[in-house]
Amino acid sequence: MAGNALEVKNLTKDYGDFLLNKLSFTIPRGAIMGLIGENGAGKSTTINCILNEITITDGQITIFGKDNILDEVFIKNKIGIIFDENHFPDVLTPIELGKCMAGIYSNWQNREYQNYLTQFELPLKKKIKDFSRGMKVKLAFAVALSHNAELLILDEATSGLDPIIRDDILDILIDFVQDENHSVLFSTHITSDLEKVADYVTFIHKGKLIFSHPKDELIDNYGIVICGAAVFDSMDKSEIIAFRKQDFQYKALVRNRRKAEKKYPKAIVEPANIDDIMLFYIKGETK
Repeated sequence: MAGNALEVKNLTKDYGDFLLNKLSFTIPRGAIMGLIGENGAGKSTTINCILNEITITDGQITIFGKDNILDEVFIKNKIGIIFDENHFPDVLTPIELGKCMAGIYSNWQNREYQNYLTQFELPLKKKIKDFSRGMKVKLAFAVALSHNAELLILDEATSGLDPIIRDDILDILIDFVQDENHSVLFSTHITSDLEKVADYVTFIHKGKLIFSHPKDELIDNYGIVICGAAVFDSMDKSEIIAFRKQDFQYKALVRNRRKAEKKYPKAIVEPANIDDIMLFYIKGETK
């Protein structure tokens, strides 16, 4: 099925002391988008707007081509949500939770749910309050994947998990989008996870959209120029996104590292990862 899973256009939310300012991005079907930014950048506000948990000030959000407010019931039947904390009644067992979900989702697949509980090695009759954090996240995935969801939304769901469980979750996300009809919005601080699975990266800083680009474009093109003062002074400042001055050298983030390699042979030019790009945008200086 062609088209976009999610379209956010000029999304604005004004709290008075914080402004999410005209945010726009699109997630194609079959794609995983990473949503990054520092604490307080507006990632959770964006997700809450998408889920219609808070009233937006301006803009439009469409999911599967439908308005997220007018068609909320239809849309939420097709969305799976995994938060950073347990949002299920913690006095329930997984079996009891499944019975509750059957009354909420019109497309609930109990056999599928049971299969995920087995695959994730979750105890069927143990209360959720006695689960480890990793077990709670896996339970949230079991629910999200058991009602024919076409869009998964993760809000810091992997933070604080050990690398083994995180790797299991990344495998789940990759499998989920294989049919090219399912999509994922993945908000996280762990940018190395995005480098493994994301197709696109959207970066928010202080409520503003910095960029929304294909991940491979970022990894393949961005670079860090490491040089002394003489080379730095000779650089075309329009090519520099931001720079950081250290004791005896400069480090500058550029969008085209291959061009920089040819233009400044006396400098060292290294690839930039997503963490590097974030840090330069947030902490770097500009001229």
